Amino acid sequence: MTETPPTSSFDGLRFAFGTLPVLPVRVHRWDRAAARGGMLAAPVAGLVVGAASAGLGLLLLLLGAGPLLAAVASVAVPAALTRGLHLDGLADTADGLGSGRPAEDALRIMKQSDIGPFGVLTLVLVLLAQVAALARLYDDSWARGAVAAVVCAVAARLALTLAARAGVPAARPEGLGAAVAGVVPVPGALAVAAGCAAGAAVAGALLGTAGAVRTPLALLAGAALAELLLRRCVRRFGGVTGDVFGGVAETAATVTLVALTLGG
Repeated sequence: MTETPPTSSFDGLRFAFGTLPVLPVRVHRWDRAAARGGMLAAPVAGLVVGAASAGLGLLLLLLGAGPLLAAVASVAVPAALTRGLHLDGLADTADGLGSGRPAEDALRIMKQSDIGPFGVLTLVLVLLAQVAALARLYDDSWARGAVAAVVCAVAARLALTLAARAGVPAARPEGLGAAVAGVVPVPGALAVAAGCAAGAAVAGALLGTAGAVRTPLALLAGAALAELLLRRCVRRFGGVTGDVFGGVAETAATVTLVALTLGG
């Protein structure tokens, strides 16, 4: 019997950067050991995506485009770097949940290439919420908007890590959901969440004492709402799919952004 070669940290990073954002990174291994490393490293990929998102937003502010266009650009970057897969997953998840059909039929609806009314409505509302929140934050200060763009991208990928934890089954035997479902040990997922919260606190501290408290709380609020969606999907579909992963990522990002606008 052929033994699986040991997994290096680079295998996990390649998996994270080659599958979560769509970057020109060659993924050498697709086994569950590499998937485990990749999902544990997902927030690192989020940090890079968030930095690109904030960078474009700040560039437009510097050129005088204004907070609204800066916000639109910052929302567009993660969508472009994932080729819209997370947004598509969110729309498909909304269609599946809203269909009222048995699990097998709902999963079939989610696999269809078209988007139904629940998906369209969810996409519109989520994108509007993200743009409105970021525009509000950029209008307050360039630093607050930039921190928010980075933290929400990390929150989105943290939601993926948590959704891939042990005990969360796959709804189908094939696809990305099956490849990463249950690969992350629960202690590892909790450690990553704690690390992300600590990093958010450090980033928030750049904005003052209130930011050091508000920012990690916003990230954890995003993770908590994503967890509620995850549990709903597991009950409804019998497990997770690639679409569900996209849905929890966009939910975490949106809730985090909205939470960062609260409290002044």
